[in-house]
Amino acid sequence: MYLLILAILIPFFFTALIPLIHNRVGSIHLGWLVLFVPLVLFSIFTAQIPAISNSDTLMQTVHWIPSLGINFTVYLDGLSLIMALLITGMGALVVLYSIYYLSPSDSFPHFYAYLLLFMGAMLGVVLSDNLLVLYVFWELTSISSFLLIAFWYHRKNSRYGAQKSLLITVFGGFGMLAGFLMLHSMTGTFSIREIIATIAQYTDHALFYPAMFLILLGAFTKSAQFPFHIWLPDAMEAPTPVSAYLHSATMVKAGIYLVARFTPIFAGNAAWFWTVTLVGLVTLFWGAYCAVRQTDLKALLAYSTISQLGLIMSLFGLGSAALHFGDGEQGALYGLAIFAALFHMVNHSTFKGALFMVVGIVDHQVGTRDIRRLGGLMAALPITFTFAVIGSFSMAGLPFLNGFLSKEMFFTASVNAAGLPVFGAPTWGLAIPIIAWIASVFTFVYCMIFVFRTFFGTPQLKKADRKPVEPTLGMLVSPAILCVFIIGLFFAPNLLGDYLLRPALNGILPGISGATPHISAWHGFNTELFMTLGIVVIGTVLFLTLRSWIKIIRLQPAGWTFTAVYNSFLKNLKKASNWITTHYMTGHLPSYFAYIFMFFILIAGGTLIFTGALSIDLTSDSPISVYEGLLTAVMAIAAISILFAKSHLSAILLNGVLGFSIAIFFVLFRAPDLALTQLVIETVTTVLFLLCFLFLPEWTAEDSSKRTKLRNALIAIGAGVTITLIGLTVNSGKLFDSISGYFENSYELTGGDNIVNAILGDFRAFDTMLESLVLFIAGLGVYTLIRLKLGKGSGKDEHQ
Repeated sequence: MYLLILAILIPFFFTALIPLIHNRVGSIHLGWLVLFVPLVLFSIFTAQIPAISNSDTLMQTVHWIPSLGINFTVYLDGLSLIMALLITGMGALVVLYSIYYLSPSDSFPHFYAYLLLFMGAMLGVVLSDNLLVLYVFWELTSISSFLLIAFWYHRKNSRYGAQKSLLITVFGGFGMLAGFLMLHSMTGTFSIREIIATIAQYTDHALFYPAMFLILLGAFTKSAQFPFHIWLPDAMEAPTPVSAYLHSATMVKAGIYLVARFTPIFAGNAAWFWTVTLVGLVTLFWGAYCAVRQTDLKALLAYSTISQLGLIMSLFGLGSAALHFGDGEQGALYGLAIFAALFHMVNHSTFKGALFMVVGIVDHQVGTRDIRRLGGLMAALPITFTFAVIGSFSMAGLPFLNGFLSKEMFFTASVNAAGLPVFGAPTWGLAIPIIAWIASVFTFVYCMIFVFRTFFGTPQLKKADRKPVEPTLGMLVSPAILCVFIIGLFFAPNLLGDYLLRPALNGILPGISGATPHISAWHGFNTELFMTLGIVVIGTVLFLTLRSWIKIIRLQPAGWTFTAVYNSFLKNLKKASNWITTHYMTGHLPSYFAYIFMFFILIAGGTLIFTGALSIDLTSDSPISVYEGLLTAVMAIAAISILFAKSHLSAILLNGVLGFSIAIFFVLFRAPDLALTQLVIETVTTVLFLLCFLFLPEWTAEDSSKRTKLRNALIAIGAGVTITLIGLTVNSGKLFDSISGYFENSYELTGGDNIVNAILGDFRAFDTMLESLVLFIAGLGVYTLIRLKLGKGSGKDEHQ
């Protein structure tokens, strides 16, 4: 039973179904029908938890292009199960939230179709075992997220954010595709499972490191890692349910998933360790630093998301050292970092999803997300305030919330890395816990800004667009469920650890035992606890003195940002494109032909000369008869004479000489059927030429400059020489026996006496049918245009 494959296809099926049913649901909100999809999928994946927790895996295959090794193979292990549960579970909560959040004026069919399209694409990414199938779903997530971000397309910023996210993530996707092809070139397979099993013998391959960096490029762009993070803040122009789904729990986790999935392939070497770790740490620090500077709640959460993604990425980098040590005490020690990464990935989805929904409630009920216009909302929105405190304090890593547990594990991993006896860590590893601690201080500060600047202080009701009140119960259900998980995972973390995190860790670090710890909140007075206490103390001081130093970090010039670099690049690219286009799109037909033929000469002629393909052998050619020589001379004279013709009629007649001479050639070569066809076509063409030229202006001598005439002459000679060389080379380099012998048996094979007719009607009948269809369509087009023109003309006469 192809249950997993059906789980991927169900969202696509309902996506196609929405346009057919949205007008027939009556008063029922379309979201209630859509909610059925993620709930069913979540139930399907939840039912797999017992089997996966027992170290079982599920694999299902539908053969697609087996000759090329491309099959639709899905694979469910601990890692993909966690991602599938996040995708479907958060999807259900977001759909429920959107039912109450979206305005009746919004297009529900478009929104839910895009959302389901994205859900199916994400499931395809995390369940695919085939590299090329994974890539197809990967790019589909970029396309569907583009549609969701640009949902309010009438807003300029929405279109800008959608374009920005698409360009950056698709750019990384192309790099990732190149890396996938390199992996296939090395290993001879597209299966991730097979690559993991055989990669040890290819670590010295010349393509190993290029493939690694290209795949990381795809992961970094999708997960908004520095310096590709700039697309995420602008993507916040999407509706809040989209932000809660794509930019906290799913899409931005795709790059995290990719790094986790390919850790068994590339980890264990210094390049992977330092690249993933340092990019993650820089992203962690930069995202936290930028979040403090924001005045928009959603922008603050966007940069905090960037920072938290950097934290998870750095943990995967630190944990990759486990594969260098192998099974043993040190391998298990550094494997704890990957366990912490998986734990924090789940925790981040809970508290960040809740916080995005809180921002949506504030924006929906108050009418603004600007921190400068907010304050004192605790009395008006007490339930929303409770959710904000739970989510923010969890993100800050404070006790009695799930974020505290994974943050402590992060500190443990960073402290352990400082003493790592490989990869030069004893020298540079000390910077890892320092950067982690400084970034965590900024994290504490922006979490306090989120809570206290929004819900405490003097009420700013006069600056708000409307009087704030709590939303309907339906909008509170989703963040309430997430807050229950935030608290519940603190008191019962080992349920998650034993049933989901341990199987996922075993899939990432095969053969390394002891890396799954017993999660507890208290480890005594250790370095990690003192780091946390320092964060709380220093963070509190910084928050209380915020007004005295926040202006300093906001002094950064507008042009000194990566977004400014991105905008400048696009602007200069547009200028360059306009300059190139205006120079070759002249509206002058001879210029276009010149470009075409010059390109042909350079590519075809260059290939012949520089690849050594040019080979001319005339020894086996038949002798040229006198008649053939005379006929060739006549054609050459006629062709040259066309250049000097003084009237339309003489040019057409000379062109006819060429066509009829070819017909005579067919007679000499004993092909009367081809000669007859050529005579008919040439006669009809000549008549059509005469008819068309009847309506053209009188023939005038070309007033082109000598330079233009010389250019045209050189191009003409070059094209003729190139064609001649290609023909001679093809004739001289016969690598295979001619297929004409096969067609000589046309009577036995098809019952046809005429070989040409047999080829057209039997051997390539399908091609002939399509050619006839093309002609028929072209005829319909011509007929339609003529009728339209006649109709407009008659209507105009009647109007007059």
